Amino acid sequence: MSHSLPNQPGLPTPTISVIVVSYNTRELTLACLRSLDAQTPRELYELIVVDNLSSDGSADAIEREFPWARLIRSEKNLGFAGGNNLAAKEASGEYLLLLNPDTVVLEQAIVRLLAFARRTADAAIWGGRTRFADGRLNPASCWSRPTAWSLFCIATGLAKVFRTTTLFNPEAFGGWDRSTERQVDIVSGCFLMLKRATWEALGGFDPAFFMYGEEADLCLRAHAMGAKPRVTPEATIVHYGGASEKARADKLVRLFRAKRLLFERHCSPLSRWWCTRMLDLWVVTRLGGAMLGKLFGRGAAAWQTWTSVHAQRKEWHGTPAAGGMR
Repeated sequence: MSHSLPNQPGLPTPTISVIVVSYNTRELTLACLRSLDAQTPRELYELIVVDNLSSDGSADAIEREFPWARLIRSEKNLGFAGGNNLAAKEASGEYLLLLNPDTVVLEQAIVRLLAFARRTADAAIWGGRTRFADGRLNPASCWSRPTAWSLFCIATGLAKVFRTTTLFNPEAFGGWDRSTERQVDIVSGCFLMLKRATWEALGGFDPAFFMYGEEADLCLRAHAMGAKPRVTPEATIVHYGGASEKARADKLVRLFRAKRLLFERHCSPLSRWWCTRMLDLWVVTRLGGAMLGKLFGRGAAAWQTWTSVHAQRKEWHGTPAAGGMR
């Protein structure tokens, strides 16, 4: 790894270490860092950016515009988990804040999240509310833990058809507009705060999760240690989502792979069997829908995506090796 370190000796220890892991999202990353700088008092935080061997000039652009930040130029793509683990080793703040590069900080969101964390210390992990660029609610700021029922609802399409009901869309807290504080099982890694001591006690992200699922695993492990993750609407950001991964089929394969590993880590043998069958059903139902669309002259892209996911099922369907997945 090569590091660019700010030449500012003698500064007081920051309250928050903000960590951003970037991969080929130069303009989005720069916009994120500008919003962070505009909405957060500089004396409150240190900024650590890991560039995962981007090919779009991200690292040079970040270094030019934010010379006071700590930039780590990775010599390989470490993924989201590996990048955050690397940055956390450099952090000195009392709190860590994981912030996606495809986000925009609004209305002192980090200051507000810190106040929320101090007010609800027993939660141990904290998050806020996320919106899309057009202002609509992005519900992916938090989740309920996956269950046999929630996977059935997703696989059969019930969660999509009845997305505003808690009964059929339980993982996404269907019907809740995130306008109230609430205890949740999983806080999205796009905007997640925890104490550095908690991160170290958990050993950070499990490196077996290259991309997707790492924050779910972290939060569930924290919950087993007594954490009660909470989110607040007082801290709001824009989250575009999926900016660093363009190919939908590859994204879905990574997602399914992460879910399989999550089942291995946190489900009983019977639940693991059921959840894996639900992943199979998920692919089958989407293939069926794409086939119907193709017959009626629509959905050619969906058909291509899901046939590709099905063709790569060995990538995500097999039992994870002891050493983890990539």
